Amino acid sequence: MNTRLPILSLPILAASLAVLVGGAEPVRAQGRGAPAPTPACGPNVAMKNVAKDSRCFELRTYTVREGSGTIDVLHARFREHTNALFKKHGMTIVGFWQPVTKPDQLIYILAYKDAAARDAAWAAFQADPEWVKVRSEMAVNVQVDNVFMSATDYGPVK
Repeated sequence: MNTRLPILSLPILAASLAVLVGGAEPVRAQGRGAPAPTPACGPNVAMKNVAKDSRCFELRTYTVREGSGTIDVLHARFREHTNALFKKHGMTIVGFWQPVTKPDQLIYILAYKDAAARDAAWAAFQADPEWVKVRSEMAVNVQVDNVFMSATDYGPVK
């Protein structure tokens, strides 16, 4: 039984979510310090061409740093632990992708009600004792790039 939805193909999804909030540059994680503030995203963002009922979407790209574990460990961590924790903390998983020309990368998209819900979910996730244990046991050093987006008013994904 084919359960894949055609609207979630990467090119169509990327086009549907193409409006970056405020045209901002990606927010780059800088170690374990204070994260950059989440820009306004989600419903009622005052931008042209953005759906008033959009959720806040976060496109995350993880690049495994040389000598710091493997992409296979990262995939196993998501498959076996992280996805369940995302769901536990109210994060909606839109999808995961493995770039065919960049085998050391993992790309995924999460959705939230708005920027405040995103920040609350990540704070709860980061403090979860199960995540702290898994992160230590399945350690992989990654460069994290994230981009916050709102859906366009004409795309199928809101």
